[in-house]
Amino acid sequence: MRRLRQFCRISRKDAVKRRYTKKHEWVCVENNVGTVGITCFAQEALGDIVYVELPDVDSEIAAGDSVGAVESVKAASDIYSPVSGKVMEKNCEVEENPALINKSPYDEGWLFKLKLSKKEELNELMDEVAYNAFKKMDEENAH
Repeated sequence: MRRLRQFCRISRKDAVKRRYTKKHEWVCVENNVGTVGITCFAQEALGDIVYVELPDVDSEIAAGDSVGAVESVKAASDIYSPVSGKVMEKNCEVEENPALINKSPYDEGWLFKLKLSKKEELNELMDEVAYNAFKKMDEENAH
């Protein structure tokens, strides 16, 4: 399997605040509101994203819930919420132009925002260093 190489721009400030799941979602929290998306690794694995389904605004969701889906020309994948809360906003631009996820998964390609109901769940997620180690181990196990 050839290694996918795309360089996603990541601002250092946001990378420090961002937390990751083992299913390759991320959340960045500011003032108890979490912005959620999929990682650069996930969008590379999916390929060209052609469709995205996002949770409805005002939905109450729990950490680990399947809350939507992304589809590419070669695969489909559920979106899982990294944390519990109430959906405050969804990225309508991504629904109209799913390729934004490929272009900018950490900025323009965010998926939805939610008001956290259990901030302590952030402690169960990986920071950038732990996530990078997890990805490396995951890639090695795939070979």
